[in-house]
Amino acid sequence: MAKVIDITEKLSFAGNPSLKIKGVELEVNGDAETMLKIMAEASDGVADAQKTMRMISLLLPEESRDKLAALKLPFSDYGIVLEEAVALVTGGNEPGEAATRTTT
Repeated sequence: MAKVIDITEKLSFAGNPSLKIKGVELEVNGDAETMLKIMAEASDGVADAQKTMRMISLLLPEESRDKLAALKLPFSDYGIVLEEAVALVTGGNEPGEAATRTTT
């Protein structure tokens, strides 16, 4: 019989994180499969309306997308929502804070 190692205790099952915009909480899909799809989608570096909407569809569950649509944000703000959602899931910048650049 092959060796079996249980790694359950090493994994995090904390659930999905959320972004808050004007008091409205938007759940963000934080699973690895979603993030891999986002990374593949963003790999060519070209941002357009269709790609942004596909990535928002992957990152936000339907209820969160409906809440986002109800906020009637300008399109340019969708890019910010997308960036912050990815940063939230990947542990990048603290959501809502600008990236700090270091110089030497």
